[in-house]
Amino acid sequence: MAPPNPEEPSAKRPASPSAGSRASHNSSPSKRARGSSVGSLGYGDHHGGGAEALRLAGPDNKTKQYDDGVLRKRTQVETDVLAREKAAHELADALPKEISTIPTIDLFLPEALKDAVFVGHLVTDLDSVGGAIGAAALYNGKAALASDINSETAFALEEWGVAKPPTIEEVLKENPDAKICLVDHQQTSQMNPAINPDNVVGVIDHHALQSKTIVTDRPIYIDIRPWGSMSTIISHTFLTHHKRPSVGVAGMLLCAILSDTLNLQGPTTTEWDRLMVATLSEIAAVDDIQFLASQQFKAKSKELAGLSAHGLVNGDQKCFSFATATFTGDVGFAVVETTDDAVIIDRLDELLPEIVACKKEKNLSVLFVAVVNIVELKGTLLLCGPSELSMAKAAFPDCKVNDAHTMMDLGSRVSRKKDYIPEITKAVKAGWKRPVKRGVSVVDMEALGKLEVDPTDYQRITRKGSILAVKDGEHFTVDDDSIVDEENCI
Repeated sequence: MAPPNPEEPSAKRPASPSAGSRASHNSSPSKRARGSSVGSLGYGDHHGGGAEALRLAGPDNKTKQYDDGVLRKRTQVETDVLAREKAAHELADALPKEISTIPTIDLFLPEALKDAVFVGHLVTDLDSVGGAIGAAALYNGKAALASDINSETAFALEEWGVAKPPTIEEVLKENPDAKICLVDHQQTSQMNPAINPDNVVGVIDHHALQSKTIVTDRPIYIDIRPWGSMSTIISHTFLTHHKRPSVGVAGMLLCAILSDTLNLQGPTTTEWDRLMVATLSEIAAVDDIQFLASQQFKAKSKELAGLSAHGLVNGDQKCFSFATATFTGDVGFAVVETTDDAVIIDRLDELLPEIVACKKEKNLSVLFVAVVNIVELKGTLLLCGPSELSMAKAAFPDCKVNDAHTMMDLGSRVSRKKDYIPEITKAVKAGWKRPVKRGVSVVDMEALGKLEVDPTDYQRITRKGSILAVKDGEHFTVDDDSIVDEENCI
């Protein structure tokens, strides 16, 4: 089964019956992300999760236009699913109507995995849990937890109405000799100590084979593929064996892939990940893939220790396009919602160079990151360069900036939609211009280093070799230069 060639949507499509009106943006996450209209096979015309992006399509069919006239560029995940909506619809449409399959289908599945317990790694994440749930449904086994779930996984379980699996200790207490299939890992250092290696009958993983890989006395089932998520492997196997996952299982697999690939933006993302996200969105009746991804990131950001600077800057980022007599360009705006903003602000010297790198990589004119404390309802704007500082001062003239010109206190402003973008739009329309000095934004891409992925945890992505990395005892600063270039303002 080869990945079909993506097809870009040729024209703006009419809204699906489930898309709802623009006034529905304040409804619940499940209602916003998922459509209510279903067809004969259990799903409606969801455009691979891009129905909402099509409903709000701007004049060039590459943006989303809101009632106030603001244009936002489609996010990477919206663009990717729409490019694959035709293939996703065909794949979902080809699956049987019923969740169960005829007995002969099971002949093609590995006998060793039937009735096995599928369990992920210690410090378990969404890919481990979602993949275990999916594998258990696929191979008629049982899912188990290697350790307590995180906030992101709890969100996905609640969103899709899936019961939290029991712990592996509970399962083995009832059946000490249960067959075990390791998912999302194969190293003994990541394996729950309650598991007897002699009882391991399979491994389904997407990580590199390194030290401490499990060694067995007999052949076991192995499925390791160089894809961005283990749940992509399970999703693909459902399709190749012509088995339809339930809506709950499809939703868990979808959220797991979004998590491990950083909403399809991570360096490990493959064509298979993109295609499976679009296909699972069809099966799970997801109309607004971006809303689901943003809600999931908000849940993940409650536990900030596990998020890299790259993940924080890219997790919930949107891009807005402007074209005036004085400024034409794209403004990126990321939001990190947290109950403890001090944890994020303490990482300022780590975050600011990453913001610059992301700005360069995405060819943005300006890139902001707002840290929002959802308990105290206050916001802090991170400023990585003169353009950001200048625009922030124009948009929020009454807000104070720190001495290093790297942070602005936004006070009670906490909403990107209501508080941030409208003020930025007013400033641009009022004639804002970019400063002459671009600060660190003029650094060559090669000098910004490269992203490196932890081979044991694809969500841990760090940037190595950046010329902007702050040395011990030093701090990132921004020049305050309000002079603008009248001729070369772009």
